[in-house]
Amino acid sequence: MRFIILAGGSGTRLWPLSREQYPKQFLKLGENSLFQGTVLRCLDVSDISEIFVVTNESQKFFVSGQIQELGYDIPKENVLIEPEGRNTLPAICFGMKEIDSRFGRSTVGIFSSDHVLDKSAMKTIADVKALSSSHLVTFGIAPTFPHIGYGYIKPAESLDIGHRVSEFREKPDIESAKKYIEEGCLWNSGMFLFDTGVFFKELKMHSPDIFNAFEGSDEISSIYNAVTSISVDYGIMEKSNNVAVVKLNYNWSDLGNFSAIYDELEKDSKGNVVYACDHVSLNSRNNFVHSKTGKAVSLIDVNAMVVVDTPDALLVCPKGSSQKVKDIVSELKDKDDQRVEIGQTVYRPWGSYTVLEKSQNHVIKNITVLPSRKLSLQMHYHRSEHWVVVKGMASVQVKNDQFFVRPGESTFIKAGEKHRLSNPSQIPLEIIEVQLGEHVDEDDIVRFDDVYGRK
Repeated sequence: MRFIILAGGSGTRLWPLSREQYPKQFLKLGENSLFQGTVLRCLDVSDISEIFVVTNESQKFFVSGQIQELGYDIPKENVLIEPEGRNTLPAICFGMKEIDSRFGRSTVGIFSSDHVLDKSAMKTIADVKALSSSHLVTFGIAPTFPHIGYGYIKPAESLDIGHRVSEFREKPDIESAKKYIEEGCLWNSGMFLFDTGVFFKELKMHSPDIFNAFEGSDEISSIYNAVTSISVDYGIMEKSNNVAVVKLNYNWSDLGNFSAIYDELEKDSKGNVVYACDHVSLNSRNNFVHSKTGKAVSLIDVNAMVVVDTPDALLVCPKGSSQKVKDIVSELKDKDDQRVEIGQTVYRPWGSYTVLEKSQNHVIKNITVLPSRKLSLQMHYHRSEHWVVVKGMASVQVKNDQFFVRPGESTFIKAGEKHRLSNPSQIPLEIIEVQLGEHVDEDDIVRFDDVYGRK
């Protein structure tokens, strides 16, 4: 059994925790990220070589890095890079085409990378493999309350396994949601089990333009230029008469907003979820509080609120309004605000950096380089850099000179000098970098060599 994990999210619904370059599937609110949890579920019934991840250029290093954290190495050819987002149907086609070309006809489980699902559900999913040889299989979740943020699936007559799908229903208002549950409808989970042969037959019938684009070229950029943006539900599932739904009685959530995150996390005696901060509250209940700024967060007479504090952004809203965060992100995007794309902590394939202070002519960063990782061989036209090692040992190349810098020691790189920073040790390297110059933005980087294949 093979798997496709869709991991190209935009990071808008959990802003400011998530950003476009650090979307929610890679956030860690526990031991593992949501993406890592999805990978581990797939590994319960498959091998890492049979897991395919569809993502984008800016997130591919999160994919490989977080899988390595789990102790596995995913083959590079299994990380499929979309030239641009085209919704779920082209992404699934991309993965199905690769699996079919390498393994022949296969049964493929398809998961979003940002969902919570009980591990025990994987046995049920694997056990309905026979149904996928004749039907497009989707999984419906037994509703626990009338949710207005999910679509619904109405089952029809019983099959040997599961039920034929009568219809798909859009996200409802509260009264419609109550009615749907009374009718026996299920939440639409967005999880699928497809046989490659059945899938491409249905694709050709219901979305021939997408089928022809993938048949007509092996060049993914040409294919994506030719296809429209469309979901798998609109493109195939809602059009086909050959869809079956299997009911899952397991805990599941798509964690679409902070209210959903709150529901999943452990609460204190007052019903508050407090994460990563010192917290004192008086007469305050059922709140979600998250802060990594080092501040003590105090609430007085506050109930059912979301408080998310990051170094560069603060969000305060009622829990019931947290789905509107995406509207805030849209407004910031219209203003070309970079805080939509990145936060003060930026993740790179070699580690991360946090901006501590910035002006027009200087930037101070705290840089962490992971063990055995190195930055690109690079040069800056407009800025010099002063590095002070805080922890670990730095291997530094400046022009043709190579030397080590230890804790408490420093070095200086002039503008125009080729240089490279590496961590040769088995513990993380931490340095403070001070950039000085007439232009200190990230676009002043000329790369000459990069082990991660970046331009």
